[in-house]
Amino acid sequence: MIGLISATAAGASARDRLATAWPGRTRVYDGPVRQAVERAFAECEQLVCFLATGATVRLLAPLLADKATDPGVVCVDEAGRYAVSLLGGHRGGANSLATEVASVLAATPVITTATDATGVPGLDTLGLPVEGAVAAVTRALLDGAPVTLRADATWPLPALPPNVTRGGAPGGEQVSTAGERPDSAGILLTDRVVPLGPADVVLRPPSLVVGVGASKGVGEDEVYEVVGAALRDAGLSPLSVAALATVDAKADEPGIVAAAGRLGVPLRAYPAELLAAIAVPNPSDAPLAAVGTPSVAEAAALAAGRGGELLVQKRKSSPEGRPAMATCAVVRTPPRGRLAVVGLGPGARDLLTPRATAELRRASVLVGLDQYVDQIRDLLRPGTRVVESGLGHEEERARTAVAEARAGHAVALIGSGDAGVYAMASPALAEATDDIEVVGVPGVTAALAAAAILGAPLGHDHVSISLSDLHTPWEVIERRVRAAAEADIVVTFYNPRSRGRDWQLPKALALLAEHRTGSTPVGVVRNASRPDGTSHLTTLARLDPATVDMMTVVTVGNTATREIAGRMVTPRGYRWQSEGVR
Repeated sequence: MIGLISATAAGASARDRLATAWPGRTRVYDGPVRQAVERAFAECEQLVCFLATGATVRLLAPLLADKATDPGVVCVDEAGRYAVSLLGGHRGGANSLATEVASVLAATPVITTATDATGVPGLDTLGLPVEGAVAAVTRALLDGAPVTLRADATWPLPALPPNVTRGGAPGGEQVSTAGERPDSAGILLTDRVVPLGPADVVLRPPSLVVGVGASKGVGEDEVYEVVGAALRDAGLSPLSVAALATVDAKADEPGIVAAAGRLGVPLRAYPAELLAAIAVPNPSDAPLAAVGTPSVAEAAALAAGRGGELLVQKRKSSPEGRPAMATCAVVRTPPRGRLAVVGLGPGARDLLTPRATAELRRASVLVGLDQYVDQIRDLLRPGTRVVESGLGHEEERARTAVAEARAGHAVALIGSGDAGVYAMASPALAEATDDIEVVGVPGVTAALAAAAILGAPLGHDHVSISLSDLHTPWEVIERRVRAAAEADIVVTFYNPRSRGRDWQLPKALALLAEHRTGSTPVGVVRNASRPDGTSHLTTLARLDPATVDMMTVVTVGNTATREIAGRMVTPRGYRWQSEGVR
């Protein structure tokens, strides 16, 4: 919950705008300001104070306890011009909240956190638990001092700055960088409990799955304690536990459910027949008779662990004075890389979505067409590895992106418009398997950008058709154009004409003309949304194909499309509009 506090009429007005924009997400705190701040600080995860920063600092000072638990606080000035991240920029989420508040109030976000200002990822913003000398390592990252990254495996981290070098694979049971270089800070990425030097941090990957079996009525403490003991004795960190796993017959067992909640991880359940088919080192007749599988703990851990290594075989709890009611086993899962297929939109920076920007900054590897890379190169974090190539190498880029993700990296594969529309998503997903995470980031398509410029040509049923026969035989394209013509559907042509392919557009227009009059409106938009963009309206009979190239989209209306006040409009067909026309 976000607490909202104001002291003046102007502040209350901005406060109410925020409350209206975020229903159910905010709570207004009225009354004397000091008491309102104290109550909100105790009850909310975040605060937005419509007060001067000095006043807010004085009110907050006696309330501060620990940066790990204090709420994030954003300050908005009296005129609503600035949203200042004041407290808990990273852990409290104030930096992202300031950006959100600024978006709603049309203000400017003010974020002074050093890592955000320099584009270096904060160690506490990576989505992984972090322990150790966070301040010392962050200072080394910012100062350009040597930092060594040692990892048990490659996990999908964002790009780290050039002063971070990768050490070799950890040797033996030690992964600490202590002593490797006397002047080097260290970032360790491991699920193991390891000694840390005075300038080391350890990031905990979500690499462990704990399988749990239990008798009916088992207590939360017994499950929690057997899991903790198994991890402790194996030298593993509980912060790397990604999930508990069990048989579906135990999915609602209160003790198991409560233990998962106490660990802060989900509980995954699997059918007994699936678990029974998994080979385990310690099968037993007891669970076979009770739930239909000879193994619960080991088999569930292996099922959830995606073919990982069984680190801890079945272990029983050891309560005093009675038989054990819980068992557990631990599997280390293989790292899973991340592939984000990102649509950049039609080219204008203000049409690049915030989600796309976030994915570009999350990536350590960027793969894309060279001209698209140039559009967003300034958004990449320092240290991002860029793999770029020219036209005609789409399949190679798709394979490269998937291979980099399979190697454990965080990869962004970019395309113009929406990456799923005549772009990179199809070849990439044809290569990808379930051993990597795939995220699609939608973008504004060329058809939509062109439509917004033309007016409202897509107000009723419409279709996009590419006239390039590079990947699709012309016979198939022609059949689709003919079907759209017969169905009276608005058509947007992509890839309408190139130097070596100049006859397809006239042929497609002729097919449409068999079912539409020559006066049918046609919109022609080149480089939609870009500074050098052009557009004009013409008709099916007057369109000159020679004015069209590969940077152009051509939108042909249906029999109801009209030019109204210089705009191309396809009626939705509302009854009141028809009556008004009469």
